[in-house]
Amino acid sequence: MSATMNDYIQQETITGIVPMTNGERQYSFWDLFLSTSGFAIATWCYTQGAYVAQYLTFNQMLINIFSFNIIWVFIECLPIIFAVRYGIDLWIWLRAVLGQKGVALLSTVISLANFGWYAVAANLFASSMIHLAGNFGLVLDKGIWGPILGTLCVLLGTLIAVGGPEVIKWTNRFLVIALLAVGVIIVGICFAAVPLSDIMNVQPVVEGDLSPIERFMMSAEGNVAFAFSWSTQALVLPRLAKTERSGYWATTLSYGVVAPFFVATGGVMALAMFVKTGVYESDPTTMLATLSTPGFALLSLLLVAFANIGTQGTGSYVNCMIVKSGMPKLSYKLMVWIAFFYVSALTIWGGVEEYFGSFISLAAYIQGPIIGMIVVDFFLLRKQKLALRSAYFLKGHDAYQYTRGFNIVGMSCVFISLIVAVLFVYNPVTQQIQSPLFLITTGSGFTALLGGGLYWLASLTPLKAYMVRDREEITI
Repeated sequence: MSATMNDYIQQETITGIVPMTNGERQYSFWDLFLSTSGFAIATWCYTQGAYVAQYLTFNQMLINIFSFNIIWVFIECLPIIFAVRYGIDLWIWLRAVLGQKGVALLSTVISLANFGWYAVAANLFASSMIHLAGNFGLVLDKGIWGPILGTLCVLLGTLIAVGGPEVIKWTNRFLVIALLAVGVIIVGICFAAVPLSDIMNVQPVVEGDLSPIERFMMSAEGNVAFAFSWSTQALVLPRLAKTERSGYWATTLSYGVVAPFFVATGGVMALAMFVKTGVYESDPTTMLATLSTPGFALLSLLLVAFANIGTQGTGSYVNCMIVKSGMPKLSYKLMVWIAFFYVSALTIWGGVEEYFGSFISLAAYIQGPIIGMIVVDFFLLRKQKLALRSAYFLKGHDAYQYTRGFNIVGMSCVFISLIVAVLFVYNPVTQQIQSPLFLITTGSGFTALLGGGLYWLASLTPLKAYMVRDREEITI
């Protein structure tokens, strides 16, 4: 085999879809934990925390954030066991659930939605840099410099993504440790700037005609959607882990514990700002500059700013890998640069933050049914065994070809769940609760339960012969 072909195969195992062998795994528990934590604790956590805090008191906010994130993240990450075992991206498994073209379609749609988060991160980077400049007496017009600095953040993150997982790993090693320390100190600063009793006495800013349970579940909808936002991305990096245990626990602890801690920090900051200024603020850079001492504010703003660059890099990598699972012939680097222009456009537009609640719920309504189906498929239908030859469409292995590239059953479950949730449970665009079911499952949670339930029910009918036709091919 030529050296060129060897280089190609090695590259495809890192930035492509070829299964990784045990000898090629790069990430220990701490490598994966720090990389995923660096991805998870971007400043969008502060934005999410401020969003949640609008609806709840301090104690309710903490219960809501940690309970819903931990429960859903620990469930949705169970298929990581297989991803590590066979060294594949879980989107390869989804070829059995959705079909090759189904994966190509939904992975692209979901990634387009996911990239909205990176526009939020880029705008927060720009805000951090503008505040930093202001501390040194340099006044920058946000209308002019916001888009420029935001695009710079996207560019720097893109360069990290081009470098691949090794560059991402070393970038996050420094940033995560620093940001974890900053997060702990920020909580202390909030309590020092404003008495805890005052924070605990703040009443919900958003009340309207919502009952207490409706406010609690509206906040829960944001947290479930937030947990789901990791799902399709979280199933990419674990293929680099050295063991199944480290892959699962590093990922779940990052997204289920570390990320919620920073969401809660954002909520505390928002409440502290409201007590101190009477203004409800969601921009963490403004809150840091107001609540902190000048010296620490400078350090925190700088670290928060550069954390968003690391997030851009990790996010670009995992989302481009998701798209590559559906369209494997596309060049990874080409996709990274296409993502650069797309996220830059969203950053310059600046509308994602304006429609934040609707944005995260709509994205979750597509990802929810997929989460439900993959857990059912993984444990109940295929019982942790996939026909890898068919998953890679090798000649003579067509168990997952389905109907013109689409698994009609799987795709139907996705769209039925989405439509039923929007029309009869919760409309994320109008933010209208349309059924008491919302007060039990939330809208996003409903899509996961319905998607998984419909998929399981279909397997009890003659449709099972269409859904599962790979058993004779299983060799490992």
